[in-house]
Amino acid sequence: MYLNKAIVIGNLTRDPELRSLPSGIKVCTFSLATNRVWKDKNGTRQESADYHNVVVFGRQAETVAQYMKKGSSILVEGRMQTRSWEDKTSGEKKYRTEIVADRTQFGPKSGSTSASIQSADSGKASNEKDSKEIDTIEYPEEDINPEDIPF
Repeated sequence: MYLNKAIVIGNLTRDPELRSLPSGIKVCTFSLATNRVWKDKNGTRQESADYHNVVVFGRQAETVAQYMKKGSSILVEGRMQTRSWEDKTSGEKKYRTEIVADRTQFGPKSGSTSASIQSADSGKASNEKDSKEIDTIEYPEEDINPEDIPF
């Protein structure tokens, strides 16, 4: 049995580029940065970044191109693929390894969500929020005896 599976979560290093194949299928390419943090043997904090080329096809390509931009967080699940071609100018063979995405999931939006909601809505929505009270949950203040737990 063989397995070719890649799952990465990171931030876009550039805006996605949307193109079309001659058959009409949409193709979106972008680059993704992931970082790793660790402590070396001296206890010093170290950090390194890796960059991944990603290709998305079809409707997902259109969606990524529409909603993602440089700095956006995204999860990509797919397979690793290396393609090769001959460079027209130098005649040498070039290689590119990329993740062909089967599934993408957008991360949290940067910035505060309340600001984006207020800018999308008219001032009416913010006035309604101010007039309503915030619901709170009040928990009972009773001590839990470990002997009362049945297991």
